[in-house]
Amino acid sequence: MTNPTTQSRVEGMIWGQFIGDAMCLGTHWIYNLADLQAFYPDLKGFELPRPGHYHEGKQSGDFTHYGEAALLLLESMAERGDLDTRDYGKRFVAHFGSAEYFGYLDSATRGTLENARLGINHEPPQDFDFQSGADDDQLATATSLAPVVARYKATPSLAEEVARATRVRQKHPRSIAYMQIHARLLVELLSGTDLHSAVHRVQETAVQDPEFGPELALRFRDVFERKHLSTIEATAQLGQSCPLKNSFPSALVAVIQTPDDFESTLLRIVAAGGDNAGRAAMAGAWLGAHLGLEAIPQSLREKLRHKDRIQTALSSLARQTAP
Repeated sequence: MTNPTTQSRVEGMIWGQFIGDAMCLGTHWIYNLADLQAFYPDLKGFELPRPGHYHEGKQSGDFTHYGEAALLLLESMAERGDLDTRDYGKRFVAHFGSAEYFGYLDSATRGTLENARLGINHEPPQDFDFQSGADDDQLATATSLAPVVARYKATPSLAEEVARATRVRQKHPRSIAYMQIHARLLVELLSGTDLHSAVHRVQETAVQDPEFGPELALRFRDVFERKHLSTIEATAQLGQSCPLKNSFPSALVAVIQTPDDFESTLLRIVAAGGDNAGRAAMAGAWLGAHLGLEAIPQSLREKLRHKDRIQTALSSLARQTAP
């Protein structure tokens, strides 16, 4: 494998995040694997949602609500040149709070919308800083963080910028802690550290977290103890569900098993069911940062219905984040 440039890794990280989400649109939140197999016996990713599904009415190549929020953040940062939480928060509320919004609202989104309405009503709208997201410790921010890492990867303010980005939608301390770990892993991979070494480096610092260190030590240990299992088996044991203490290690074990195969890794995450869209978005960002854009099949990017918006925003962001 050739050594990708930093820019290739940045672009791979962002495209990988979006591809991971869209690949799981139709299979998202199907926890019963017998049902998943019966509904989609020839699983290839980008399946069309069935009637009655959470994302019913969307088309193959569309995003889940995770990917939609991620695109709002990418476009905000591309246009503003920085993480502007007020701008991002306003876009988020305008999109998901609109009467015309077509899609699912998860607990993080509902809580963020409600807290934003309360906050704006209690102080001048121009003063509300969108730092009071939902009390939620699931996958919301994990599916959209890539452009924040791209912008602040070489700055001493990375950890605080990640915390600010997280608090727009999630104020739970676990979410902030896990997002800072997610960001550190992406930074290691963007710098060219091989995936296994990157994971171990991040593990060494993560377990020192004053609040979540013991939990993280256990979760990292669980990952390495299960890497010999199939992704489906490992995910069943680590957790298919949305909370980060389950979803983070489940995503990580799949990537550790096949760190040099972007599409195959994501397809195994799809097949493991549950909140596969959240896990695949996170894993797609890791693999893209590790392997670079060239390792992501062009055909996968072409399947994204909003690929032109991504490319336009990414081109602008690239001018601001070039090494």
